[in-house]
Amino acid sequence: MITKELIKDVTITILRRAETTLPSDVKEALARAYECEENEIAKVQLKAILENVKLAEEMQRPLCQDTGIPLFYVTLGSGNVNVNLNDIESGIRDGVKEATKIIPLRPNVVNPITREGGEANIGDGMPHINYKIADIDGLEIIAFPKGGGSENVSAFTMLPPKSEEEAVKEIKKFVLDAVLNAAGKPCPPTIIGVGIGGSADMAMSLAKAALLRPVHMSHKDARIARIEEELLDAVNNTGIGPMGLGGKTTALDLHIETADTHITSLPVAINSQCWAARKASAKIYSSGEVEYL
Repeated sequence: MITKELIKDVTITILRRAETTLPSDVKEALARAYECEENEIAKVQLKAILENVKLAEEMQRPLCQDTGIPLFYVTLGSGNVNVNLNDIESGIRDGVKEATKIIPLRPNVVNPITREGGEANIGDGMPHINYKIADIDGLEIIAFPKGGGSENVSAFTMLPPKSEEEAVKEIKKFVLDAVLNAAGKPCPPTIIGVGIGGSADMAMSLAKAALLRPVHMSHKDARIARIEEELLDAVNNTGIGPMGLGGKTTALDLHIETADTHITSLPVAINSQCWAARKASAKIYSSGEVEYL
């Protein structure tokens, strides 16, 4: 049986893993960037990042002083999961509160107007949980603590609908302009998520969800995958480089997610992730068994 206490314990575990251990796809991409880099300053930055990752894992301490805001993606099984939604929400909330003390995490969550906040990374709308339903047994939880530096360079536009060729051209221009404007602020090398279509809020959600896809996993649609590849090449040709100090790798990867949209609309959103691309997940089976993924 899936209980509130079990969800709390799983939340603490995946938050600790996300905060202290980079996913293998990101570590491998950083190592490849280091091996391919020719700019000496860029190599120094990448070496420091890799050493930071190693120390964080060994000491079980956060990868970065900005431990992010608590974002979660929950996939619910379409069958009889035997779990109360209130238990999911309160279990994750309690888990975030406890994890903030024991990992520890910086208390980043504050009121947007007064800038006042508590000590536990919980508040109005935080932690934020995205839900979807799939044909699985039980439920899956992804912890996705998102840092402020990369979040602060998010960008959105509503382009006028055009022909496919013109639309792709305008989308590429918007993405490149956003990358150049962000420069070193999001702590590159980044992973860039691009959301195209839907409504305004859907586009940004798509952009953020795109960051969950493993590095170097292309879009299943060959046309979109080609745009991803072309945009990634263009981004890395800007020369912004690691930490904005020049070099070959400004982004480790660029992912696009799309949704159908209104006939008069072409919403495009950009959401970036810094080199500390933190995420961790677990599957809780309806029996109560837990598998860390």
